[in-house]
Amino acid sequence: MDLAQVLHMNGDVEEASYANNSLIQREAISLATSSRVKAIKNLYCSLSPRSLAIADFGCSSGPNTLMVTSEFIKVVEKLCQELNHQSPEYKVFLNDLSGNDFNSIFKSLDTFKEKLRDEIETEIGPCYFFGVPGSFYGRIFPNQSLHLVHSSYSLHWLSKVPTGVDNNKGNIYLSNTTPSNVFKAYYEQFHLDFSLFLKCRAQELVEGGCMILILISEGSSYGWELLSKAIDDMVIQGIIEEEKLNTFNLPNYFPSPSEVKLEVETEGSFSINQMEVSEVNWHVPEPDMVESVVKTTKAILEPLLISHFGEGVTKEIFEHFRKILTSGISKERAKMINLTITLTKN
Repeated sequence: MDLAQVLHMNGDVEEASYANNSLIQREAISLATSSRVKAIKNLYCSLSPRSLAIADFGCSSGPNTLMVTSEFIKVVEKLCQELNHQSPEYKVFLNDLSGNDFNSIFKSLDTFKEKLRDEIETEIGPCYFFGVPGSFYGRIFPNQSLHLVHSSYSLHWLSKVPTGVDNNKGNIYLSNTTPSNVFKAYYEQFHLDFSLFLKCRAQELVEGGCMILILISEGSSYGWELLSKAIDDMVIQGIIEEEKLNTFNLPNYFPSPSEVKLEVETEGSFSINQMEVSEVNWHVPEPDMVESVVKTTKAILEPLLISHFGEGVTKEIFEHFRKILTSGISKERAKMINLTITLTKN
């Protein structure tokens, strides 16, 4: 399976699209607002560039995509007014894999610009937008061409399923029955991917450039555990072959804060300014909770599941998943743990 071809959120504006089912992701971005604003102010005051380039890695599509861009421009424009500076021009680069729904983003740009002008209420610098498809586990931009890098809920996706995880039988991710060698393989893949991400961004950022990353951290895999149970139930019922389950592993790794810190310090291109841990509950009041969780999971994983199990079976997987959620969940475990880290290029 070529992961780059099948790994993307559900596009368009359908009921099961990512655009309509990404409230948890939006809340995670909102929780990091104070960290971002502080970082943006420090960046502008230290560099005061006439042309500012911001890149959002793993931008996806929908209402969250331009949320940080809007905030970035508002903060800079306010600073320009306070410091009596002329507004800079803004270059906004939106990156994701080629399967991403870039068209929906482009269609929303006129509305976005109009709303931004109304909210700022003063003339702002020209804004140029670019879609940049490609894996961020490699070079995307020229040397020293970016001032700010942002990425939210993207870096837990690995470049590939780790090798040597064939004995993770009955699981689709890391669980309490996962063998130790599988845990090690996942960590090693995260180490390779994240260190490469840091190295590439260090080459693309200007000296003193800033990077703001929001990662899903350890302790957030309860949803995958329940989905794995749904697939396992279908194996028991003879709907899915056991081999199909045993050969499917999600290309995710939810690192601990200490693991992320170690990778940054070992790679050496960035200094850590701030690191924060926050929680977002993914349950909502009954009776909407079950449908909300099913739709969100579907928006994220449906293309990946279809590529392995087929479209018809994938529909049944989500029906079994719905039944498991309806039978009751642990509200204490129904949460995403977020790690927000602000970095400056050395």
